[in-house]
Amino acid sequence: MRQSKLFTKTLKHLPKDEASSNAQLLLKGGYIDKLMAGVYSILPLGWAVVNRLEAIIRSELNSIGAQEVFLPALQPKELWSTTGRWETMKDILYTVQQADQEYTLGSTHEEVVVPLMQKFVHSYKDLPVAVYQFQTKFRRELRPKSGILRGREFLMKDQYSFHVSVEDLNRYYDMMKQVYQRIFQQVGLGDVTHLTFASGGAFSKYSHEYQTVTPAGEDTIYICQQCQLAINREIKADTPVCPQCQGQEFIEQRAIEVGNIFKLMAKFTEPFNFMVAGADGKPQPVIMGCYGIGIGRMLGTIVEIHHDAHGIIWPEAVSPYTFHLLNLHNDSVQADQVYTTLQLAGHTVLFDDRAVSAGIKFADADLLGLPIRLVVSPKTQGKIEYRRRVNDTTALVGLDELVKRHVQ
Repeated sequence: MRQSKLFTKTLKHLPKDEASSNAQLLLKGGYIDKLMAGVYSILPLGWAVVNRLEAIIRSELNSIGAQEVFLPALQPKELWSTTGRWETMKDILYTVQQADQEYTLGSTHEEVVVPLMQKFVHSYKDLPVAVYQFQTKFRRELRPKSGILRGREFLMKDQYSFHVSVEDLNRYYDMMKQVYQRIFQQVGLGDVTHLTFASGGAFSKYSHEYQTVTPAGEDTIYICQQCQLAINREIKADTPVCPQCQGQEFIEQRAIEVGNIFKLMAKFTEPFNFMVAGADGKPQPVIMGCYGIGIGRMLGTIVEIHHDAHGIIWPEAVSPYTFHLLNLHNDSVQADQVYTTLQLAGHTVLFDDRAVSAGIKFADADLLGLPIRLVVSPKTQGKIEYRRRVNDTTALVGLDELVKRHVQ
């Protein structure tokens, strides 16, 4: 991508109404744009990061046989009335009325996915089955804050699994714990994200959250010093010891919830009378699990964890481009050659070919935070200055050596 053709521009001043690092840096870098409180447009650079995040998640979920769908955001009232949540969740639902029919913009999709699966799943032989989607959610958030960490409209990966036995649900649930650990490790959050015990309500003793430790977090968690698992604030008073290792020493930390998993059991299948034929031919109740990851929230959390005073420092696996090529020559012959060669080798490159000063190019490169900065200029004498954003290590390399360093 030639930066001169990128319609977005970096901002020179921090937004006055955004206090969080993720909002300041993403807005200043042209990754997102604020439409109103709690609602943001995702711009080309930001969308490229979202695509990388979704690709990592999609690969992991497909590898365990989950199937991708795309469910309606506009949902009829009667489905929510069936489960009783039209009244119990009316304080967060956006509702729409047309003639005599009422609808909601989906804040979640249990009410849609259960009757959908009921149309196709009729026997225990059809189970287990799991579906997932990447979908925009809408919630009537009274106090949106912390940039894209808490919004009124947000992108989420939600997933639902269906089973005929608690044993099978438990097996799948434990498998999803491992899947989530792999996902958070790949996106650069694994070392600071803790599996966190939360109340399971009426359905199970515990549900689980995935909490990323950062001073920017709104949640309080207590990390076991023996096994590194955590307990959230709501169950700490009733759980003086770690549920996993029985340890009693905890450290209090601020954290951002980036994912959660629940054993829903029959909470949503029972109201729809979702039954299947068992091995003996008799009706068997279907039970559920659900598994969420906030994509926008993950994007913001990565920025909160990976930045410095100059800008973002993207982990390579999620960066919109691997290379940021800066041309400081009066002509573009060498830079064009580097750009073309890297692209032919299968690499993603943001080529700063703009007619602006070197100082602006360097400052924007630090702000945008791509993993590797390449500079061609009269001072490099036919070579390329190679600099890693994460640790500022710099070297002069030839084009052939550069390609060899980064074999796809």
